Amino acid sequence: MSIGTKRAPSERKDLLDIQSLSVAEIEFLLETAVPFKELFSRSVKKVPSLRGKTVLTLFYEPSTRTLSSFEIAANRLSADVTNFSVSTSSVVKGETILDTIETLQSMRIDYIVIRHSVSGVPNLVARHTRASVLNAGDGFHAHPTQALLDAFTLREVTGDLGGRRVLIVGDLLHSRVARSTSQIFRKLGTEVGVMGPATLIPRTRHDFLRRFTDWEEAMAWKPDAIYLLRVQLERQKEQFFPSIGEYHRLYGLTTERLRRMSDAGIYLMHPGPVNRGVEICDEAMAYERSLINRQVENGIAVRMAALYWLTPGHGCPGT
Repeated sequence: MSIGTKRAPSERKDLLDIQSLSVAEIEFLLETAVPFKELFSRSVKKVPSLRGKTVLTLFYEPSTRTLSSFEIAANRLSADVTNFSVSTSSVVKGETILDTIETLQSMRIDYIVIRHSVSGVPNLVARHTRASVLNAGDGFHAHPTQALLDAFTLREVTGDLGGRRVLIVGDLLHSRVARSTSQIFRKLGTEVGVMGPATLIPRTRHDFLRRFTDWEEAMAWKPDAIYLLRVQLERQKEQFFPSIGEYHRLYGLTTERLRRMSDAGIYLMHPGPVNRGVEICDEAMAYERSLINRQVENGIAVRMAALYWLTPGHGCPGT
């Protein structure tokens, strides 16, 4: 295993979004993730890259995949990992985010992995700490490591993303995943199309993407991969479609649509967790071209690459 043989295109303190990354930086992260994934097949799955460093996970929203993926990634880099339990902290007593960060700063934390329901909070935190901040999802804004693992996964099976086509289906209005993943695919030369209820596809945010109104039109476009989004009912404060059954009938991946995908050799992607019977049918979980489990596995390698790449303290005011 060889890490660090290629010079990073820039020195960065934080990973906050995809929009601010150059193509060279994205390519470096994707290439760096390759040897980290090769590590998974070894009997000893750890390297000493972050030995002596401390990684703090600060999640104001519930998470299973992203939280555990970051924890495993940090552990495999030999970092010390601490999970900050928001529900049992002074946050519940009214402590502000900046007060919390100031407290953590005094503990000499090197990396902070943060998820928050309000867009922009990771950026705010990054401006007030010497630690490297990694955005694990903020509001409807960004989820950069999810986008990186999506690009890594599709490139792993197709060999090249240039000229490929990806169709994103579902709740784009409430999806930080759709925002970040569509950005990274476009930066790497992939065409992106979107489909879903008109109420869930905001024109101001995705007006640069190709829009489809139904499955017939979308399948005629001949996508290489279909990326299903979870309908985020917990974020919806109003009714955006008549019923779950109606959504599945019009926009969900049904058994018949899955058969057509199989005949066309189309890959299936999903950021998880899945809502069976809503955006996806039960049979899809055993689909031969499903990349869903591979996305989970690759998330560890990509997050290892992101932690390895960042430089705590660099460029932070007051350092």
